[in-house]
Amino acid sequence: MTTEAEATPIHSKREVTQAMSGLMLGMFVAILAGTVVSNALPRIVAELKGSQSIFAWIVTTELLAMTATVPLWGKLADLYSRKLLIQASLSLYVAGSLIAGFSQNIEMLIVSRVVQGLGAGGVTALATIVMAAMIPPRELGRYSGLFGAVFGVGTVAGPLIGGVLVDTSWLGWRWCFFVGVPFALAAIWLLQRTLHLPVVRKEETKIDYLGAFLIVSGVSTLLIWSSLAGQKFEWASGWTAGLVSLGVLLLVAAVRVEATAHDPIVPLSIFRNRTVALTVIASALVGVAMFGGTVFLSQYFQLSLGKTPTQAGLLGLPLILGLLISSTVAGQLITKYGKWKAYLVSGGVVMVGGMLLLSTITAHTTIFMVSVDMFVLGVGVGLLMQNLVLAAQNDVPARDLGATTSTLTFFRSLGGAIGVSALGAVLASKVSSLAAEKFGAMGGSGSGEAQVPDLSVLPPEIKAVIADIYATATAEIFLVGTPFAVLALLAVLFIKEKPLKEQSGDDRLAAEMASGH
Repeated sequence: MTTEAEATPIHSKREVTQAMSGLMLGMFVAILAGTVVSNALPRIVAELKGSQSIFAWIVTTELLAMTATVPLWGKLADLYSRKLLIQASLSLYVAGSLIAGFSQNIEMLIVSRVVQGLGAGGVTALATIVMAAMIPPRELGRYSGLFGAVFGVGTVAGPLIGGVLVDTSWLGWRWCFFVGVPFALAAIWLLQRTLHLPVVRKEETKIDYLGAFLIVSGVSTLLIWSSLAGQKFEWASGWTAGLVSLGVLLLVAAVRVEATAHDPIVPLSIFRNRTVALTVIASALVGVAMFGGTVFLSQYFQLSLGKTPTQAGLLGLPLILGLLISSTVAGQLITKYGKWKAYLVSGGVVMVGGMLLLSTITAHTTIFMVSVDMFVLGVGVGLLMQNLVLAAQNDVPARDLGATTSTLTFFRSLGGAIGVSALGAVLASKVSSLAAEKFGAMGGSGSGEAQVPDLSVLPPEIKAVIADIYATATAEIFLVGTPFAVLALLAVLFIKEKPLKEQSGDDRLAAEMASGH
């Protein structure tokens, strides 16, 4: 193993802050890619003459590419220049965004979303890896809080930005894709000027392409199943049995390959670390709360409260405010006092409370009360999300920082993807049964997505019934999601608090190499 200096390593707080600006801008762009189109989808599908059957795929393809490739990006970060890799991933995002913005048909748009997803997966995985390489865990809390805030801003602000762009006649839906390009280019430029990391190259190293293929294939199969089940076929069906069996077999094969590979994509040894195993479980469960909360609350605002897409985006701000405040304050306190477990446990408790509060909403709940409930959920997620990454990064050898961080990111995204699909199926089923009960067979037939009503053409008495239906269904999915939050709390309770290390990832790696470990 040899180390080749790419440039003078970062030491001063000013240099770290400058590099962080590029990383956070890149992270914002990556999150924006998946959220900005949500309010624009009906307009996009109509203008490109797409069918209802591929409506969800405009989102799903980007999510598939992003989630499934995160472990591969993390492994590449352990082998090659992290600066070049994150710039390459941002360049992929720019290319995908431009193709998407100029798309003339649905097929071209879906291909562009795959390219966007590949880039977003790289940025999502690499940003936290680079941060851990530069900053000691003892100081990491301050910056982790900022990253958690950026994640929340991108997740909740995306639909707001998309709604404004769609509602602005002289811009339109194509700007949902163009809007991120200047930010991505600015991030590339900032990283080139401010990010200086040593390049660690391992001699006689081979990338485990078979393991990467099996992991990507297995995860993609399960995500395809979770995105289609309950819509294109029943959850209990031959398609479910076939896709789940295939996905599980591919992942079992991946585990066997990774167990014997010389340099595996996901080192199975990291799961023998109790902290890593528990933070992986908790991250997946937090993903359910984070993604589920933003996706379904937006629909509740529009269908139950009768708000426009832009108004629905604005009403999501209390969630982002709670996340921003809690992640930033907790990060500062962790850096000051060096203790972190109390914030994880508090986050778990508050997240459970937020889910329970949102399970009580109705079509008549005031905006103020919904905002309070959302703020509580945001506080809980903010205390948990980045601090789980901090706990894991602090407890693994420096050589495994990339793989550990990308694995946590991967499972958070996977939990979010499967959780949204499962909770979406619960919502669709509840809406269908309530519609059948109130309107008869006509209201309860067909798929959930195809029957989303256009409130503007309905009489007031029908609007009121539909508002109640969607409010009841939305409240139920938060009740169904509460056990996931409880399990996340149980996972963090069993994490053992360890003192935060004083050395950065690169300094620890140099020490490990010098000692021969």
